[in-house]
Amino acid sequence: MRRIILTVLAGALLNTIAKGERPTTQIAVTPAQKTRDALLAIIDRPKVPLAATKDSQAKSGDLTRIHFTYSSEATQRVPGILLARPEILQDGKRHPTVIILHGTGGSKTSELPTLKAMAEDGFIAVSIDGRYHGERGKQADYNAAVARAFADAKSHPLYYDTVWDVMRLIDYLQSRPEVDGKKIGVMGISKGGIETWLTAAIDPRVAVAIPCISAQSFAWGLEHDRWHHRIGTVQAGFDLAAKAEGIDQPDAAFVKTFYDRVIPGIYTQFDGPQMLPLIAPRPLLVISGEKDPINPIEGVKLCEESAKAAYEKAGAAEKFSLLIEPDTGHGVTKEAHAAAMKWFEKWLKD
Repeated sequence: MRRIILTVLAGALLNTIAKGERPTTQIAVTPAQKTRDALLAIIDRPKVPLAATKDSQAKSGDLTRIHFTYSSEATQRVPGILLARPEILQDGKRHPTVIILHGTGGSKTSELPTLKAMAEDGFIAVSIDGRYHGERGKQADYNAAVARAFADAKSHPLYYDTVWDVMRLIDYLQSRPEVDGKKIGVMGISKGGIETWLTAAIDPRVAVAIPCISAQSFAWGLEHDRWHHRIGTVQAGFDLAAKAEGIDQPDAAFVKTFYDRVIPGIYTQFDGPQMLPLIAPRPLLVISGEKDPINPIEGVKLCEESAKAAYEKAGAAEKFSLLIEPDTGHGVTKEAHAAAMKWFEKWLKD
């Protein structure tokens, strides 16, 4: 998408010059767009045909369950599941769709309870396996991939590669006749929550975003020695990286090096307080645990401060909300799930 836009703009400029005319206007690139372009430059790769397949379709209670796959890049087939009420798939109309992204160690099937609830409520509900999860690998594969990414500083199995997969998932969903391509929401848990706010920040096709137990400031965590629990989500891969460097007791300085090679920019220009404002003015509900050690509440508040300012500036203050679950650690309560459902109902259905 970014390449198409830049190609069109460049072509128009060259035509003007070829005619002997001097360009009369300059295209202003906003700081927000510069940030989006910078992250797209990291995760962008050649688009291949989706080559989507429907591997199976069956009844799941009162719902229809479809297993599908598509290509996100030349070497990656992404498996997914879609749940919907049968009449929604057959009425010839387009319907709002919700993507649910799992956390570390999870899979598309681990999100079946949420998918089922969303589908019963009238949404088309979809989930995919992230890189090295579910049908795409095991936890050991994931950690090995993280260690390789540290070594080559080219691949990005932690967050960024799955963001690309989600963008290609949106391409796939927009090709389906039952999906309203202008009403696609994304909700993610933990790792999937980070992938949610990153995707929503750079892809305007995400109409509504709900990142759960994932909003944070990586920079704040580094500055206040509160990075240990976040690193703990990929501890084995991190340890392999440290061992390769001959480091027995990694400190914040090494964590920065790790981030720079595996998820470059995550504690600077692509940190939570910088990226969440880019979602404005689209509806954004942030769900966090008051006592979440992986996402310290102090970092959550920094995200809230910057996002709130952006939404107020855009005249869309009512489209941003932060739900802090009291006395809750790294988990999403039943009440938070209900709030997420209401948020999607309000902004995707109405």
